[in-house]
Amino acid sequence: MKIEEIRNQENLDVKLHGRLDTVTAPELEKRMEGSLDGITKLRMDFQDLEYVSSAGLRVLLALSKKMNGGMVVCKVNEEVMEVFRITGFTNVLVIET
Repeated sequence: MKIEEIRNQENLDVKLHGRLDTVTAPELEKRMEGSLDGITKLRMDFQDLEYVSSAGLRVLLALSKKMNGGMVVCKVNEEVMEVFRITGFTNVLVIET
C-alpha cells in the first residue's frame, strides 16, 4: 500500500493506494499516529484503494474516534463501499460521494 499525505495547516488529506489489509493496516495506523498532531480535519481519499479487510476497518474506526467527527472518507469505489455497507460502516463513517 502507498500512503500520500498533504497537510494544509490543520487539514490533512490522505490518499491510499492498493490494499488496506492485515499486512498494511499497522503501517497506516503507525503513520497516522505521527501525523494527526494539530489536525482538526482528516480527509481520506479512497479512489485508488482496492480492498479493505477487517484489520483496515479497525484502523478506520480508531481514526474516526480519534478525530471526533473530523474525519471524512471520499471517492470510495464500489467494492470498498460494499464492505462498508455489509459491516455497517456506512453508519459509522462520514462518506462523501
